[in-house]
Amino acid sequence: MDNRKIVLVTGASSGIGQAVAARLVRQGHQVVAGARRIDRLKELAEQAGPGLHPVGLDVTERASVEAFVQEAQDRFGRVDVLIGNAGVMPLSRLGAGLVQEWDRMIDVNVRGLLYGIAAVLPRFEAQGSGHFVTIASIGAHQVSPTAAVYCATKYAAWAITEGLRLESDPSIRVTTISPGVVTSELADSITDPTAAEAMRAYRAHAIAPWAIADAVAYALSQPADVDVNEIVVRPARQR
Repeated sequence: MDNRKIVLVTGASSGIGQAVAARLVRQGHQVVAGARRIDRLKELAEQAGPGLHPVGLDVTERASVEAFVQEAQDRFGRVDVLIGNAGVMPLSRLGAGLVQEWDRMIDVNVRGLLYGIAAVLPRFEAQGSGHFVTIASIGAHQVSPTAAVYCATKYAAWAITEGLRLESDPSIRVTTISPGVVTSELADSITDPTAAEAMRAYRAHAIAPWAIADAVAYALSQPADVDVNEIVVRPARQR
């Protein structure tokens, strides 16, 4: 295909990231899929075919992010899109004092995003084109009990991405996609009993990750002079 892009996807071993990677391969793009669980990525590559290249990645380590981007550059000669999807969601009430889990969310959801931008932005500026896509959350627009820190990280992801859009040359497109309740493994990391119970009720109605993959594909498919800045996708029952 003439508009084939080299697309980097972080957090591609499950959920939204996995769906996005598979969808873009089917569209003819070359996807470099990154995650800590390299075994999951290899399974995905077997299913998706040669259009998906698995690379071990820990977004909390800047050197790992730099190596991930360099691997794509060395293998395919350029990088056209970075989809910052890696995220964690160990919810808890602030009174639970689960500081290590707060730190983990900040490291993955905020620092991981910044490390990706730092690694890719100079390449986009040098080649005069590129597209950043941040997978934020409906939590970037509203706060609920047990989700204060998680929402704070997603507000940060939204703000960072919007700041990037305002600062970047028009040749670099920037999109934020905020999913509502999506079927995924995110809630599996919740250790706080109160938050776990609240999340079971909250996730009673969820949409498949393919809905978010469709939104990503739509944003990428637009002409170079069209920048889809923000999309919110959530279940019809989620109000």
